[in-house]
Amino acid sequence: MNRRRQWDIFCKVIDNFGDIGVCWRLSADLGARGEQVRLWVDDASALNWMAPAGAAGVEVLPWNQSVDSTAVAALLAKQPSDVLIEAFGCDIPPEFLALWVAQPPQSHPARCWLNLEYLSAESYVERCHAMPSLVGHGPAAGWTKWFFYPGLTQQTGGLLREPWLMQRMADAEPQDEQQRDTSRLRVSLFCYEPPALAALLAEWSRHGLAGHPVELLVTAGRTAQAVKAALSQWPVDQEKAEPELLKITWLPWLSQTEFDHLLWRCDLNFVRGEDSVLRALWAGKPFVWSIYPQDDGAHMPKLEAFLQQLDAPSSLKAFHRAWNTADEKLAAPSAADLAEWRQHAQAARAALLEQEDMTSRLLQFVAKNR
Repeated sequence: MNRRRQWDIFCKVIDNFGDIGVCWRLSADLGARGEQVRLWVDDASALNWMAPAGAAGVEVLPWNQSVDSTAVAALLAKQPSDVLIEAFGCDIPPEFLALWVAQPPQSHPARCWLNLEYLSAESYVERCHAMPSLVGHGPAAGWTKWFFYPGLTQQTGGLLREPWLMQRMADAEPQDEQQRDTSRLRVSLFCYEPPALAALLAEWSRHGLAGHPVELLVTAGRTAQAVKAALSQWPVDQEKAEPELLKITWLPWLSQTEFDHLLWRCDLNFVRGEDSVLRALWAGKPFVWSIYPQDDGAHMPKLEAFLQQLDAPSSLKAFHRAWNTADEKLAAPSAADLAEWRQHAQAARAALLEQEDMTSRLLQFVAKNR
């Protein structure tokens, strides 16, 4: 009987949860499909609330500045590693690489080493996806590493989407509709510190959103801090505000499952980073992406390419630009805008559902390039 493939995925948590969020979803999806995964993380603390139940087939291991060669050698002797993934360009410890390449060929006849890149809709992704790179130095010199780029087109690595996702969303919809307050628009907020946040909250407190009162569901952590800071910036003349027009609900830390459910039951979702924007896409609801800001401004061309690839309406593009920069004034969406955004979100999801998901493409790529 053939044993299940063993994947070793390395992830570094930079300053937010996108890296570990993506790596965990990929690991859990692989495990659910019968693969075995060792997820090496330099800081796994977020998994305590992100994935408290763990996942079948997934083992989380600590990754410090280096690794214990003796412990790794014992690990690989017990369960040889077939697929090696360095997520988002992180450098795998040389001690691990030396032991990985030294595994006896009879333990597994073929291995595959991949660099899983960040999601982008820019034109270079199609050119660079699945390109090989010959390693020129270090313990793995002479080996080939493959670049795997997630993306929105058939010529890329696709998007993470579990086989059960759409059915689970459909099953949750009737219960969500029974529980909701139809007098308000529900808006989820998961963001960094957008310059327009204070102005947007003030607008909603005075006029609501598209003619409706708003229930703003604020996620814990950095987002909650940003909202509290924005509220403190409101001018003294906030007597013009109508308290019933803006109701703020402060959420606890949410698991990935709970976060998905939040997106499904909202009328508008504000998301940030890579993991949450994908889940917003699959939710099929209007969403605004707070893209990770870079000092050199490289995030804005990336955002424009993303919106262009999705054929976003002009009002949605303008809102994204204003939300992600301090250069443009934010115009609150009208009822007609929201209706157009909703139609666009559903059409974009339908088109992307026609494509194969990223994990399926990854499995096929590994089988072909062992």
